[in-house]
Amino acid sequence: MMNSNQQFLQNLYDAFNQGELETIISLMHPNVKWANGVEGGFVHGRDAVREYWTNQYQVIQVQLETLKFETDECDRNVVTVHQIVRDLQGDLLADTTIEQIFTLENGLIVLYEIGETETIQEMIQKTRTASEQ
Repeated sequence: MMNSNQQFLQNLYDAFNQGELETIISLMHPNVKWANGVEGGFVHGRDAVREYWTNQYQVIQVQLETLKFETDECDRNVVTVHQIVRDLQGDLLADTTIEQIFTLENGLIVLYEIGETETIQEMIQKTRTASEQ
């Protein structure tokens, strides 16, 4: 049975997979700190996150399937996600399972972090290298 935070996050993933960017942005704190899963580091604030995702959508398509919801000792919401990345032609670039970590305050996302994992760029590079062997 999902708790309210988990249901909130499942709704977020559903919106993401349907490309509803403004829905996602509206669920973030104005000063959100959002992990840049492509290049590493963080982007800050709703406008920066919107720009980040708008740029991504011009290059790659990402589908996220939630596998497991947990809460860690810091009361962060840890979501295990199956992430499939394709280019705009539909060719598979990366297929992996990652942990996405959300800190929520007053029903908004204040911090999004990624568990110990490679950036999308690193995953794509690895996939390309493997297919060239």
